[in-house]
Amino acid sequence: MISASNLAMRFGGKILFKQANLQLLPRVHYGLVGPNGSGKSTLIKILIGDVTPEAGDVATPNNIKVGALKQDHYIYENVAIRDVVLMGRPKLWKAMQAKEALFLKDEFTESDCDELAKYEKVIEEEHGYVAESEAAQLLEGLGIATLRHELLLKSLSGGYKLRVLLAQLLFSHPDIMLLDEPTNHLDIYSIRWLEGYLKDFSGTLLLSSHDKEFLNSVSDYIVDLDYGTIKTYKGNYDAFLLAKEEQKLLKENLLAKQDKRKEELMDFVDRFKATASKARQAASKMKQVEKLEDSMDDNSLAPSSRKYPKLRFDICRNSGSTTLSLKGLGKSYGDKRVLKNVEFEVERGERIAFLGVNGIGKSTLLEILTNYAAADEGSFTWGFGSHTAYFPQDHAREASGSITLLDWMGQQDTSASQEKLRGILALVLFSGDDVHKPVKVLSGGETARLILAKMMLIKQNVLIFDEPTNHLDMESIDSLLHALENYAGTILIVSHNRYFISRLATRIIEMSHDGLLDFKCSYEEYMEKRSVDLLNASKAMRNAGGAAEKAQNSSSESSKQNERDNKKIQREKEQLERKIAAAEEKCHRLEKALLEINTLLCSEGYFKKTSDVDQQKTLQKKTSFEADLQIAMAEWERLSDS
Repeated sequence: MISASNLAMRFGGKILFKQANLQLLPRVHYGLVGPNGSGKSTLIKILIGDVTPEAGDVATPNNIKVGALKQDHYIYENVAIRDVVLMGRPKLWKAMQAKEALFLKDEFTESDCDELAKYEKVIEEEHGYVAESEAAQLLEGLGIATLRHELLLKSLSGGYKLRVLLAQLLFSHPDIMLLDEPTNHLDIYSIRWLEGYLKDFSGTLLLSSHDKEFLNSVSDYIVDLDYGTIKTYKGNYDAFLLAKEEQKLLKENLLAKQDKRKEELMDFVDRFKATASKARQAASKMKQVEKLEDSMDDNSLAPSSRKYPKLRFDICRNSGSTTLSLKGLGKSYGDKRVLKNVEFEVERGERIAFLGVNGIGKSTLLEILTNYAAADEGSFTWGFGSHTAYFPQDHAREASGSITLLDWMGQQDTSASQEKLRGILALVLFSGDDVHKPVKVLSGGETARLILAKMMLIKQNVLIFDEPTNHLDMESIDSLLHALENYAGTILIVSHNRYFISRLATRIIEMSHDGLLDFKCSYEEYMEKRSVDLLNASKAMRNAGGAAEKAQNSSSESSKQNERDNKKIQREKEQLERKIAAAEEKCHRLEKALLEINTLLCSEGYFKKTSDVDQQKTLQKKTSFEADLQIAMAEWERLSDS
């Protein structure tokens, strides 16, 4: 368990958090959330000891192994990819290397035999005889093919090097794992694999992510950085949103009641403070006012660090019915062919998501369509009246240098007035003197918002996005998603954010080494179809491989198998019914407890008769029960639908 108490940290003049407390319990998975700049990465660095807080303490038991994803791939450049992963267990790696060195000796002495026995014992204790197989499974799960495992790390691109370091961390089997945006360099398939792996992780997990679906799937609790402090909520991300909103409403209601009570007391004081017979009562009421004001200060709502940009993309005019047509498009980089005979048409108003493993050519396709790269063969044609706006993955190419934000926006549309430019920049949270910042000092999230401002400014009816959510916080992602859901034009998008794609896409084009698979449906329907396709393919292979054996099976064996299957189904049905009954009972128990608390809160004179401390305890208990009920209801619904 990691325990942090009274933490304080600032960045420049901005307070990230103060007097903040956090406990990470054994075998519990925590999602870490907060807007960009709230201190999520800083908190993780504090917990692993890379950064010292301005105040406060972090305590970690000596026997606990803490693992975090590092960015030090440069020290492994000339090491084989598989060996980089194996180095995740230093004790095992040292023993394996020493054993290998012994076998290279020309003569083997008795002392060498003793040393070998010692190393063999370490290797056995560290499960070394299955280590290479485990390392291979981790690398394959993260999208690095078996054929590449013996290559040097420097043969990979930056994103894939980070995947290897992630595999190294997973291989190390830490007691506590701290992950800062682990999905940023992964494709959808690798994210799904990592999600499954982390769900089964038996240790303590703290991870930050902007992927709602990932957080919902992996998290037992949510750690929220907001209002300059750290607060933990029970449940996944959806449960956290409900609980936080409810707590805010409860606080607002409590403040409103306290404000009303203060008015009543002050009215009495003002009327009778000059009356001799009522002077003592007026003084007593005044003391109550002072006490009430202290309580109101404690309950006051500090300004949230969460800010939502206001995005809106208006089309300049409708494009032709066929927005885009591609014929035989191909592209290679040296000996590597990334696109081959790509052909499809885009109809006006479609929202197409391009899916596929990293390196398959998704970004290259968008670069060609926006004339940042040239195709080696084939052609593409934009339809009549089509005007594009592009959000590239490489932000630095789009916006960099010493030019100010205001001047940079002016270059995008020289006819736009200063007032219009300032207005659009304000929509993406750049106001006042912010517009005079040089572009080069912007963070990744700020640069992303600036590019979105440009897309709102210029004439367009086709929006093209390459990984738009990479550097945006959840508030900006939600604002972008809302704007795109209401967009009247055509959208082409590459993204690994499943929540984003599932809400937006009306058509999925899957890119693979075998060509394109075109699904004119939502992401959920695509996933269902792909699962069926894969299951059917596996079933066909099994049927083909076992046809001869099945032909020899007797009818009696088939009957026995059917009987065994029926018994198994009956057992599973009975187990499921017991689980449903238990889940239903838990829901009833929590509903009854909530009813008792609500009855207490609504009772006459409760807030007058009850101390502030007891009020807070009751409200906290109510919030906890409501979060538990949300989780219990979700579990009951899941079991009932099984």
